[in-house]
Amino acid sequence: MSKELHTVRLTSGKRILFLTKDPELIRRQLDGTLDLKMSDLKISDLLDDINTDQMSPAWACFDWQPSEIAKNAYAGITVGSERLFPANSLLRGNFEVTVAGFRKGVGSSRETAVQAEKWSGIRLAIAASFAPIHARNNINQGVLMGDHALLLRLERGEEIPLEEFSRGQDPVTQKIIELGGLFPFTKALSRGEVKLDRPSTATRPMNLAEKILSQHQIGGAACVKPGDAICVRVDGGYSHEFTTAQVHAFLEEEYGSDYQIADAKKFAVFEDHLIYADGVPKMAPFSPKIHILRQMQRAFQRKTQVRDYAAKDGVSPGICHTIAREEFIEPGDFIQATDSHTCMGGSLGALAYGVGTTEYAALIHAGFTFVTVPESIRFELTGKLRPGVTAKDLMLELLRTFAKAQKTLDRVMEFGGPGLATLSPDERATLANMATECAAKAGVVEADEQVVDWMVARRTGVAKAVLLKKIVRPDAGAEYAGGVHTIELEKIRPMVATPGDEARGIPSDPSNGAFIDEIGDVKIDIAYGGSCTAGKEDDIDQYAEVMRAADARGQRVHEGVEFFIQFGSQAVQGYAQSQGYLELFSRTGVKVIAPGCGACIGCGPGVSSRPDQVTISAINRNYQNRSGPGKLYLASPLNVAASAVAGKIVAYTPSRGS
Repeated sequence: MSKELHTVRLTSGKRILFLTKDPELIRRQLDGTLDLKMSDLKISDLLDDINTDQMSPAWACFDWQPSEIAKNAYAGITVGSERLFPANSLLRGNFEVTVAGFRKGVGSSRETAVQAEKWSGIRLAIAASFAPIHARNNINQGVLMGDHALLLRLERGEEIPLEEFSRGQDPVTQKIIELGGLFPFTKALSRGEVKLDRPSTATRPMNLAEKILSQHQIGGAACVKPGDAICVRVDGGYSHEFTTAQVHAFLEEEYGSDYQIADAKKFAVFEDHLIYADGVPKMAPFSPKIHILRQMQRAFQRKTQVRDYAAKDGVSPGICHTIAREEFIEPGDFIQATDSHTCMGGSLGALAYGVGTTEYAALIHAGFTFVTVPESIRFELTGKLRPGVTAKDLMLELLRTFAKAQKTLDRVMEFGGPGLATLSPDERATLANMATECAAKAGVVEADEQVVDWMVARRTGVAKAVLLKKIVRPDAGAEYAGGVHTIELEKIRPMVATPGDEARGIPSDPSNGAFIDEIGDVKIDIAYGGSCTAGKEDDIDQYAEVMRAADARGQRVHEGVEFFIQFGSQAVQGYAQSQGYLELFSRTGVKVIAPGCGACIGCGPGVSSRPDQVTISAINRNYQNRSGPGKLYLASPLNVAASAVAGKIVAYTPSRGS
């Protein structure tokens, strides 16, 4: 594909890769025996919900250099146990366009998914829709995006004006696309070659996300509306050992080895994602690369003096999202970090979401960033969850309904209403955390005195009155493009997300919601409780509630089942110790793991090792191969523990145990 005089056309001799639901058609395109056209296919023939784990699986990210990452593009798509895309196959195929169905790029914020395509020669990504972080990473890396109608025009030989690829975008994003990526844009801006108009939105009622962004705007009007491109200050952010190496390398490449960042005390690094990777047999060959990632993060920290949450004697302080919530995110903050579950910070009434390494490098260097004010969708919670039903069940229901219908796509999920007060701060964190599974921009939960009390109890030198004043509330009459939806909490039922059905072309996905009482008899081999989603104090209480009831009946973890519980932070582990849970877990056959991410990304105890194994897990994603080759069901902490005791997937009934 050439780009001349601000027009785009297909390049003679280059090819288009159609990511079809039929794996045989992909194989034939890769080996050069088949060339397809959009006119040969329907959109329904193309893969939906291609996730970033499939485009760039965790182990491929150990190669932090984009050219190396490209060698394993799409390595996470497998048929049975075999890779559909052999090493270097995308690069060798001479492709310049990839074509997918709906919601391409869901899941992790890893920019490596875009890099895997770009450094394989891909310059245009076609899809019916894109997940928000992935779309932004494409823009920042200079990869153009379009829809299937646009591809049909290109196939007919049209030269399409570049402006058509940026149509509908805000003025800043249009300029980034025109200049070929974020770094070329920021350099042109610093040289005075780009002039930006400030939005002048008239006074209007604003929702929660809009109010937070308006308070952080540098210049411009006091009010904002969806679509406004604004420059905002950032209150804080962080990276971890999976991402810091690229941040460090990109800053050196763009600004030289003497680069500086704007305000070190606002930012942090965490050693949490790979802390147990060395103990997973599949990951053992990558130990040297993991060591390099750790070294590069430590070099970045020494140079920049950002807050340091490195492991001590091989023990991590905890998961970045958990600690950020425990220690430094406050109501009304605007937080950016290199991980899609950054949105967990929204449980404190902050606006927080993940960005790619390019965007993060640019914002920590400048101290500010450009954002497009997103649309919002509001969930008005009423009533109270029934005993045995949790916030995880609520999110699985929203995934099954609203996310499946794309009502949450690229919108901020705002949670409020009288029912919110019945949910603890930890349960609210589950709501915010799993907004990214809904392909939402972020999740933000209205803050109240209960949340402030939770923060004060965990922080020293923080005044309650100060935090209460920071709380931001939506205005009466605020607009929600996604609508306002009443959710009656008492109607939520115990749920799982199923692993899908590979033979029928149904991908393993968190939105595959099913009611536990309708799935039949599903025996399990592994139960896992942990991750940022389910390693909080309340989650540990839930595991303990089930195991205490089992212990009273003389039961323990079912024979043939391994049940792992991993803490989200050292503070949570200390809480479990103080409650006597460690003795309970030991007595009932639970294997306890110190803080870290672990099995959630296939890098710790609790991953499956065979395709025939079945896991029930309290993590946030059940993508194919993410936590091993087996079948993975998602469930609440209560139901994970109850299933571990029963030896099959069951719903926990508090009145009579499991």
